[in-house]
Amino acid sequence: TSVASIKHMENEAARVGQEKQAGNEGLVVVSAMGDETDRLVSLAEEVQDQALDTRRELDVLLSTGEQVSIALVAMVLLKNGIAAKSFTGGQVAIRTDAVPNRSRILEVDADKLRVELAKEVVPVIAGFQGIDEAGTITTLGRGGSDTTAVALAARLDASECRIYTDVEGVFTTDPRIVESARCLEQISFEEMLELASLGSKVLHTRAVELAGKSQVPLRVLSSFNDAPGTLITREEDLTMEAPLISG
Repeated sequence: TSVASIKHMENEAARVGQEKQAGNEGLVVVSAMGDETDRLVSLAEEVQDQALDTRRELDVLLSTGEQVSIALVAMVLLKNGIAAKSFTGGQVAIRTDAVPNRSRILEVDADKLRVELAKEVVPVIAGFQGIDEAGTITTLGRGGSDTTAVALAARLDASECRIYTDVEGVFTTDPRIVESARCLEQISFEEMLELASLGSKVLHTRAVELAGKSQVPLRVLSSFNDAPGTLITREEDLTMEAPLISG
């Protein structure tokens, strides 16, 4: 939702500008615009022969959605006076296994990103994709962009990984169904995984698992307002007295 339209991109550029003014450095990981991935899948279905293995070509096709986004977001940042440069997953060496359409990240080479950050350039990176050992484009499947963001945050020792979405944070239950649902200020990785297993779609379990393993604090925020969102972190870093989610 953060890059669903040019207007959304302008809003995110303003956020980046505010962070820069506050003296914070960081990078931006984006997904495809709106329903672009679904559109690309539909195109593939029109030409696919089910008797043939076209998973490699599907990865190449689906990765173009994020490539459009990174170029446009970088252009918007530049227009707003913010030095920026776009990178595909392959260009920043996000190495994955060779499983088509649902690869897993094995390694991230952050040297190129550190060089850009040292020059006060904001790297805009395509989520959801990488390259395998042979240099073939791969995609990560569901939750791929969030997982990419967490992997990069971990590799760069970021203080926090912020995930902007269409909700204000993690709620005790679905606010569209239960009026009394409230947004949690903070929650542990373990509790977030439990919520995800119960059907919460705020974050994919892969991203939460990687954040917990890498000890990268996550913050879920709304793309549409300045609410503080929900911090997802280690149990020992929480300030609450008791867990809010129990099995």
